[in-house]
Amino acid sequence: MSSPQPPAGTADPTPSPVGLLAELTHRCPLQCPYCSNPLALERATGELDTATWLDVLAQAADLGVLQLHLSGGEPTVRRDLEDIVEQAAKVGLYCNLITAGVLLTRARLEELARRGLAHVQISIQDADVANADRIAGSAGAHAKKLEVARWVRALGLALTLNAPIHRRNIARLPEIIALAECLGAQRLEIAHVQYYGWALANRSALMPTREEVLRSANLVAAARQRLKGILAIDFVVPDYYARRPKPCMGGWGRGSINITPSGKALPCHAAETIPGLAFDNVRTRRLRDIWLHAEAFRAFRGTHWMREPCRSCELRERDWGGCRCQAFAVAGAAAEADPACDKSSLHAAFTAIAERVAREPAADFRYRTMRRS
Repeated sequence: MSSPQPPAGTADPTPSPVGLLAELTHRCPLQCPYCSNPLALERATGELDTATWLDVLAQAADLGVLQLHLSGGEPTVRRDLEDIVEQAAKVGLYCNLITAGVLLTRARLEELARRGLAHVQISIQDADVANADRIAGSAGAHAKKLEVARWVRALGLALTLNAPIHRRNIARLPEIIALAECLGAQRLEIAHVQYYGWALANRSALMPTREEVLRSANLVAAARQRLKGILAIDFVVPDYYARRPKPCMGGWGRGSINITPSGKALPCHAAETIPGLAFDNVRTRRLRDIWLHAEAFRAFRGTHWMREPCRSCELRERDWGGCRCQAFAVAGAAAEADPACDKSSLHAAFTAIAERVAREPAADFRYRTMRRS
């Protein structure tokens, strides 16, 4: 793939990244059918070692990164998690752990807090115990998540609940909001499933109707008003029902870096689905050089790459063209308009897919089986 590059000799307008998403591993004890990790998972034997991660965090702080998000898979399977958290605190990064919670003990959480952990994000699948465990593919998972959430608050750490929403739990959105309130969470992320990776394979089991999505938006609006100053609620609609695209990661190569378990640096979580892009590895290239000069980060940064209707759109520096991975998946070319935008020639067909799938009987889940090696 050949993407146009910014004109040579121009001043580099590249902002410093705010966040670093560190995927420490793809190993996970759960089998969530909407998992956004790649279809081909990276093995434990190929994961970055402790020393490399510690060096990458120092480089990130020097680059201007402010927030570190430790993710996976399940990051608590890493035995060196405490050392990674300690290094983050040492170099001045705000450290956020994104976890299912099911492998944590109270003692380990206390040690992570002592080492500098500031924030914990716990994923929940539903407010109903039986359905939550069924979605996660793990009996007892929901009860353990609630226990860990209470530990987080008892230790004075900030707590966010992540609630992926789809047709199998959308009816209990009020109960999910009430659960977040009861647990004392500061933030609740209500994010309709986005159909990449394993979620795309389960689209017919997960896609809600447009009417359900609209009702969920109204519920969230009312809850935001009622809980203002108590619980912040983030809300993300499924792209299939959107009129305008969301800015991918704040704009491709503008606000965030994603590092895979084996060390590949990506502009976004799903960037490897775009053929023809070469992704540098932090084992062999410095993070600053990757951010500023790597072809993959420059390919869709800014507006130089845009075609019509994006090129002349008045919102081009607000949504930055939307999602390049989705444009490739639907249009066959990453530089085409995101089909989530109603200016795209493919928008009507894109939304029609959702309308059709959502009205079909829900298919059974195809569970993801993670490699444990």
